[in-house]
Amino acid sequence: MSRRASAMPPNNQPNNPASSSSGDGGQEKQKMLLSSEVGHFSMIRALHLADLVTELNGFCGVMSVFSSMRYCLGDPHDLGNIWAALAFMPFGLFFDFMDGKIARWRKKSSLMGQELDSLADLVSFGVSPAAVAFAIGVRTTMDHLFLAFFVLCGLTRLARFNVTVAVLPKDKSGKSKYFEGTPIPTTLSIAMLMAYWVSQGWILDELPWGVVAQGTIFEFHPVVLLFVLHGCLMVSKTIHIPKP
Repeated sequence: MSRRASAMPPNNQPNNPASSSSGDGGQEKQKMLLSSEVGHFSMIRALHLADLVTELNGFCGVMSVFSSMRYCLGDPHDLGNIWAALAFMPFGLFFDFMDGKIARWRKKSSLMGQELDSLADLVSFGVSPAAVAFAIGVRTTMDHLFLAFFVLCGLTRLARFNVTVAVLPKDKSGKSKYFEGTPIPTTLSIAMLMAYWVSQGWILDELPWGVVAQGTIFEFHPVVLLFVLHGCLMVSKTIHIPKP
């Protein structure tokens, strides 16, 4: 969701790294560490605490994808891995919420924070729900195209946020007043619906609403249209969601 926008230092900011790092949330120090030509772990030292929390968001997304893959490789009646794939997503949301809180608490904005946040969100709330959908039976060629459309909408929405965050209307604290399009973590609503299907045994050959155009190259599961709809909502220009 990228709550952490990297603020540019003022024009009259001194060039002394020690003095600038105290006035810009450590951005000059981070820039110096990232551009350093020596030190194998200089990039790790450049990360702030909020960045490390964002990495945990990405970790949850990756583990969710791996759990979906493990389910596909195992007994389809053993639902442990698919439940794990679904469970990792709300943990990702928790870390996505906490990184912004920690950044504001420590008054340290990160040059990489916004990019890390977007990349982690794409994995946790874009790729991982699509992977769960595939695992529970949304597996035709047309299904793949629709799921790819959904993930690409999330990718585009996050890229647009990074480009436009500086020009969106701000409140007194400097936060953007609204999101353009639905934030990508709202895909958890689809994850909750899939969790209900799993609990009812409505997966694989028992997916709700069956199959359309079965036996043709246009065969697809109508449930995948929920992903298409959500993708369109994410890239909408006219939908404005107030920030909490």
